[in-house]
Amino acid sequence: MRPTFRVLDRRVVRSRSTAFIGLGRMGSEMAYNLFSKTLAQSADSHFIVCDAVPESAVTFRRNFLSQFPGASLDIVQTPEEAVRSSETVITMLPSSPQVKTVYCDQNGIISALKSIDTQNTLFIDSTTLDVGVARQVAGDVILTGAQMIDAPVSGGVTGAQAGTLSFLVGGTEASFLEARPILELMGKRIIHCGSSGAGLGAKICNNLVLGVQQVVVGEAMLLGQKLGLDPAVLAGVINSSTGGCWASSVNNPVPTSLPDKTPPCEKDYEGGFATALMLKDMDLATNIGKANDSALPLGEAARRIYEETIRRRPDLAKKDFSSVYVYLKELGA
Repeated sequence: MRPTFRVLDRRVVRSRSTAFIGLGRMGSEMAYNLFSKTLAQSADSHFIVCDAVPESAVTFRRNFLSQFPGASLDIVQTPEEAVRSSETVITMLPSSPQVKTVYCDQNGIISALKSIDTQNTLFIDSTTLDVGVARQVAGDVILTGAQMIDAPVSGGVTGAQAGTLSFLVGGTEASFLEARPILELMGKRIIHCGSSGAGLGAKICNNLVLGVQQVVVGEAMLLGQKLGLDPAVLAGVINSSTGGCWASSVNNPVPTSLPDKTPPCEKDYEGGFATALMLKDMDLATNIGKANDSALPLGEAARRIYEETIRRRPDLAKKDFSSVYVYLKELGA
């Protein structure tokens, strides 16, 4: 039997309730930090969770209540229910189609907003999605009288767990200031990048760089081993030289290359940022590049490599994207 929402005075409950929609790898960690830190600030806070996979919501609730037995945390089945129950709503979804479903469908957010008092209602969408879709959805939400920002994140699952994410925010100054205290419960750096869609633009550009770097780090580490270099020695050289980057110093794809760290490669590439999600981000970047007449030759090349990685090795789709190294290694075998 699914947990049900305890309806008291909905007006009172909404004002002190926070909803989180989307409890995947990133969302579940973000929601945990947000809820636990909010609870520390205000013991009478109420929390709502919602996910397309009901078992994810049930598991999250069970785990959270095992740590905070007195917390008020309920599950709802639709985004509409979440909005009717909470003035603050955070969404963390896979991509554009899911955002359109959650916000625009019949049982979605915008439909609910048309029949309630939207004053003081704030939406934070941390999905990485198409900028045009994000701006359209935000515009429709704002027309109802609510506030909305796009706030994609950088820092991966590790940053989400540690509460050290960077949030790249797009929206009005007023909405940014309203959202900032909430984002600070989940992250360390909160950057206002500009108007609606600007946060996503910054995130997509950042991930374009990251996606290219991870490929070339894999290539360099393979070449170095062919030349007889110890992976730890080569990684140490790169990380203390001009080739240094996150893809090498934190997410190096070669086991034993970072003796003092445990990147995904040390766990058979489990955890981290999935290769399929990196391919999605590279698709977003290259499509936006084409739409804006901005040439991305390295981005296009890297996108094809991630695409081919998944085509040849479907088992790597859900592994950390540094597993592109495995595909590159097989190419040279």
